[in-house]
Amino acid sequence: MRKTYRYLRNRFEDQALRFDRILTGSFIRQILWIIGLLVLVWIIWAVCLTAGSADRLSNTDIKNSPLLMPFYMLIDANTLSDIRMAGTTGWELFFCIFTYLIGLLIFNAIIISVFSNYIAQRKQNYHDGISRYKISGHYIILGYDEMLPSIIDHIFRNHPDARILVLSAVESVKIRERLRKAVPREQFDRIIVNYGHRTASDYYPDIYLERARQIFVVGKRSLPEHDAINVECVESIFRYLTRFKGQQLPERITCVFEDFDTYSAFKIADIFERAKELRIDFIPYNYYIGWAKQVFINRHYYASQDNTRYDYPAVYGTGIGYNDPRQVHLVFVGTSTFAVAFALEAAQILHFPNFIGPHHRKSRITFIDLNADREMHLFRTRNRHFFEIEPCFYRDLSGTQEHAETLPPTRFHGADDSRFLDIEFEFIKGDAYSPQIQDLIRSWAEDSNQLLSLYVAMTNQRDNFCLSMNMPDAVYDHEIPVFIRQNISDTFVTELRNAHTDGTPEQRAEKETFYVMDARGKAVPTRRPQRYANIYPFGMNDSSFFSNELNFRRAHLINYLYEHMTPDYHFPPIDQLNADPDIPAKAKDAWLTNRRLTVGAKWSNLYAAEVIPCKLASMQAMTDEGIDPETQLSYIAQVEHNRWNVEKLLLGYRKPLPEEDRHLTHDKTANALLQQNKRYHFAHSDIRPYNTLDNIDQLDVEFMRYIHWITSKD
Repeated sequence: MRKTYRYLRNRFEDQALRFDRILTGSFIRQILWIIGLLVLVWIIWAVCLTAGSADRLSNTDIKNSPLLMPFYMLIDANTLSDIRMAGTTGWELFFCIFTYLIGLLIFNAIIISVFSNYIAQRKQNYHDGISRYKISGHYIILGYDEMLPSIIDHIFRNHPDARILVLSAVESVKIRERLRKAVPREQFDRIIVNYGHRTASDYYPDIYLERARQIFVVGKRSLPEHDAINVECVESIFRYLTRFKGQQLPERITCVFEDFDTYSAFKIADIFERAKELRIDFIPYNYYIGWAKQVFINRHYYASQDNTRYDYPAVYGTGIGYNDPRQVHLVFVGTSTFAVAFALEAAQILHFPNFIGPHHRKSRITFIDLNADREMHLFRTRNRHFFEIEPCFYRDLSGTQEHAETLPPTRFHGADDSRFLDIEFEFIKGDAYSPQIQDLIRSWAEDSNQLLSLYVAMTNQRDNFCLSMNMPDAVYDHEIPVFIRQNISDTFVTELRNAHTDGTPEQRAEKETFYVMDARGKAVPTRRPQRYANIYPFGMNDSSFFSNELNFRRAHLINYLYEHMTPDYHFPPIDQLNADPDIPAKAKDAWLTNRRLTVGAKWSNLYAAEVIPCKLASMQAMTDEGIDPETQLSYIAQVEHNRWNVEKLLLGYRKPLPEEDRHLTHDKTANALLQQNKRYHFAHSDIRPYNTLDNIDQLDVEFMRYIHWITSKD
């Protein structure tokens, strides 16, 4: 008996659970349950029809088909008064009463509650981020981070009508509240926030991943396992998209990496070969490098208050020519991740013809930090192949000795016979507030042969403020740009600069008028810039995402030229290229599908595209110097090779050993075999001085001829 009771109780609980799931399940399941009850009534009525009950129950006043009798009885209680009670059986009366009660239950209770529950459930699902919408052509962001508003702003700035879907395991309500503060209302209404885990492919069908236009894998950068999870996420995405091969898939996947080493690995290794099979462009992205590109390449930022655009100054002024005696000098106070990222990106860009000119000026990058000795060794280890060629300079100004800044720097290694790079690094150990460092900064600012720019990138924002607002007067008087690391908002720095630069030209001239006494004691007006007219913020979370589509299109064209190069290093004639209006589309298609195009080659093309403005500025400077176009072409080709040398070394390639240098053999078979070393062992035989190249140096000349054609396709 007890077993029977336990069995019945368990069965009841199972049915109760099933019933609760129906009531709290989807709207369709609830409606189907109601329809089931109605079908049950009609089945009973059909049985009654076959037994002749319809004639006994139907009133002669009801002219409709007997099949409609249950319908009347369900929705209209007065139908009972039309029933002929005389002659009806007990079962027939029971059916009438049963049908009437079912009608009361369905139409007066269940349907109202079902629809009210449905509305409440949809509202709750939306707030919880579990509502699903069938969309296509949208942008998907996987994961939540402080840079999310910046990515959204970037998407809407390029595509105002875009629809964005955010998938994150963070509570959807929290994400929406964060976005309400950063995104305008008209754009906020075009954002869908869904709950889900970015590595779980079960969520991908719900967000129609295969129909998206672009995918951004963001995650949470503060987590130590961030990069590993993002790699797993990208792998899950490619596995999922493989089943849709041959269809229109997302054109690009941008994956955020926090660690430099992970980011660098994805720039030279073809880890995701399936990207080419699926015609998807895989782009690794680093928060710090992204900001460096904003400062050096895009050269602008947007204010957090009103989204106003403000421009950054070019660190090379209006351009560096062949005879220019000035040295471009970047000084980083602090060795934070920002400082290292900016230095590496600057090394990719700052290449000028005055290195091969009479003054032989190298661009210099200086770090100032109390731990500069340790940071120098870490930096040299990460970029060991660069420093196998170019030495690193070190000075210790951490003591109290006077005039320590005049002591000669210590040189750390470097090949005495092959210092052919045009970038040099210097590490200075010392406190940025100490008199020695302050005097050193003052002397740099007063040096007319330096194009100086300062980057205050310490980890403590208060120290960044304090030092930037209290630089030696020479920094402000000589209009040295000071870039200040900001964590959240740019408002203080931007408003402070605006206060010193706003107004009409007459008002600015009045502010900049500075009076000095001449020999006769008379006040003579001179010009002195406003103190904070050249301070600029960087590093704000809300403006942290950077992607220059123009440079991607230029990189596509550069790759197209190299793919159609003749054996004697000539590109297709410009007239022939201009005659084909589909060149940009063909270039993009080749970029996505060519299996021979390695990830390292893609980044090389992209870096070549990013430095075009710098090269054009140098060519204009040489024109002002009176240098003829053909000579300019020769000089700028050497600059391009110098840039390429640094690019390859910082990407991880190395100068070959004598026994693996293809330039030292005349055997064609050996030459072809040695070419494999650059792909599998990162030994590139062309990392050498320009004047020691074979006829491949004509490739740099040919590329420079086509710069204006590339920019004409913008």
